[in-house]
Amino acid sequence: MSITGVAVGSAGLLIALSIGHGFKSTINNKIYGFAPHYTIATQSFITPTIERSDTLLTYLDQLSEIDRKQAVVQGQVMIQTKDDISGTILKGVNSEGGVSSLPEYISEGTFDLGPQENGLFGAIIGVQLAQLLKAEVGDVITTYTINGIPSLLNSPEIKQFTVTAIYQTGIDLFDDVYVIVDRREAQSLFQFSEHEANAIELKLADNEQIEPFQQTLINHLPFPFFTESIFEKFGNIFAWVELQEQMTPLIISVMIIVAAFNLIGTVLMMILERTKDIGILKTLGTPSSTIRKIFLLEGLMVSFIGLVIGIGITLIFAFLQTEFQLIPLSEENYYMQYVPIQLHAIDFFLVTLVTLFLCGLASWVPARVAAQTDPLKVISFGR
Repeated sequence: MSITGVAVGSAGLLIALSIGHGFKSTINNKIYGFAPHYTIATQSFITPTIERSDTLLTYLDQLSEIDRKQAVVQGQVMIQTKDDISGTILKGVNSEGGVSSLPEYISEGTFDLGPQENGLFGAIIGVQLAQLLKAEVGDVITTYTINGIPSLLNSPEIKQFTVTAIYQTGIDLFDDVYVIVDRREAQSLFQFSEHEANAIELKLADNEQIEPFQQTLINHLPFPFFTESIFEKFGNIFAWVELQEQMTPLIISVMIIVAAFNLIGTVLMMILERTKDIGILKTLGTPSSTIRKIFLLEGLMVSFIGLVIGIGITLIFAFLQTEFQLIPLSEENYYMQYVPIQLHAIDFFLVTLVTLFLCGLASWVPARVAAQTDPLKVISFGR
C-alpha cells in the first residue's frame, strides 16, 4: 500500500507538471506565432496613421533585436457572403503573411494573398468567422467600409476578395476576428497613400527579450509614437496560463505528503512484526545506529520502488496521450483540442529528490523508535 501511495503521488505530480508545461507552451506558441511581439502606432489626433511607414521601418533597422517587421493596414469592415453578413476587422499584410506564422495554422486551402484566376485578390479568414458566414475556400466575399455617417455623398468603399484559405489557431480572439488580405488592397479599400499604415508590427529574434526590449523602443520612439507589447495586449491570457501552471502542482503535491505519512505507519508495522528480532540483535550487541539504518533503508526502498513505478506510469501516460489524444478538451474553452504533454527533465529530478527526502524523513521517526527499544522488554514481547 505504501508503494502504491508513493507511485500514485509521484505519478500524479509529474503528470500535473507535464500537463502544466504543455498547456503553457501550446498557448504561448499560438499567441507568439500569430500576434506580433510589439505594435507601434501613433497617438496623434492630427495624424492618426503613420504617413511614412517606410521611413520608420528604415529607422528600426538599427535595432538588432528585431527579426522581422512590417507595416500593417487594418480597420473595421462589413463582410458579406452569399449567405450572411457580419462585422469584422480587415488586416492588410505583406504577401508572405507579415511577422506572424499564419501559414502554419492553415486548416483548409493554400496561403495566397495574390490575384486569383477570377481576377480578385486572395483573402484568408478564421475558422469561426467562416462558419458564421458559411464561407468556404473559393467563395467570393464582399467588404464594405465607410468613414462618417452614410449618405448619398458618402458612399461605402467596396472591394471583393476570393477566400483562398481558412486558418484555425483555436483562440477566439484570432479565429473570430481577422480577415487577412494583401496590404496594397487594404490601402486601396481604406483610401490610404502608398506608404501610409495604421501600425508597425515587430517580431523579435528571442522571445525572452520581449520585456527588456520595451525600454529600448521607448527611448528610440518619442511622441507621438507609442508601443504595445504582446503581454500588454493579451495579459489576461498569459496571467490565466501562469495561474494554471503554478496552482496545480501545489494541489497535487499533497498526494506525496499523504504518501509520506502513510509510510510512517507502514514502517511502524514492520517494527512491530520484527520486535523480537530487534531484541535479539540488540542483545547480541548490535548498535542502535545499525538498527536505525535497517528500517530507514527499508523505508527508502519502499519509496524508491514507488517512485520508479510512478515515473513509469508518467512516461506511459505521456506516450499514450501524445500518440492517441486519450483526453480531449473543448477548444472553445481551453484553446486546444486535447490535453498537451511536455516532459521536463528538471521535473523528474526535483520530484525524485523531494519524494525521497519526504519518505526518508517519514522513515526516520519509526526507525528512531526501533533503535531506542529496550532489549529486555522486546524479548518478552507478546508473553
